[in-house]
Amino acid sequence: MPNKTIYVSDDDLALYKRAQELAGNLSQAISIALRRYVELEEGRLDGFDEITVRVGRGAGRKQRFSGVLLAEGGRSNKNGYEAFKVYRSRTGKFVLYADRTNQFTANQTVDGEDQNYTGWRSWIGSFSSNQTWSMAQGEATLHVVDTLEELHALIPDDLYALVEEAADQPAVEDLNI
Repeated sequence: MPNKTIYVSDDDLALYKRAQELAGNLSQAISIALRRYVELEEGRLDGFDEITVRVGRGAGRKQRFSGVLLAEGGRSNKNGYEAFKVYRSRTGKFVLYADRTNQFTANQTVDGEDQNYTGWRSWIGSFSSNQTWSMAQGEATLHVVDTLEELHALIPDDLYALVEEAADQPAVEDLNI
């Protein structure tokens, strides 16, 4: 195995020591960091950005990938809304990030029967004590699919039309001007 000498400034010595503590082996830590750096820079040169999204309920967890945004859109109703972002990954897959807000439903019953009020009554309902409501915390998901056809089943038709139009466009177009 070849040896390489790395010169470290005094200012960076603490960083190298901490990397060795975390990785157990400084060579391994440097290789991991360089691999990630090369991957990100090659992607950046090809026009891809590092995308970090939060998935799950509430705070959830973070997921990260390299991609380019193709289109975004959403839809709403009286119970909440969904926001969609569609990316193309460096490997050519389609990545759908869907963020759904809190979903809310309310029911009012009078004498054991559900009431579906309209007009001004829908705003105030009845003053009956027999009311129920439910609310689910918002949830964000990340779906990865290989083809446009698989993506079509997951998003609204108008957003699909935008993605279909943008799907064949290059992430970066070099101009000789």
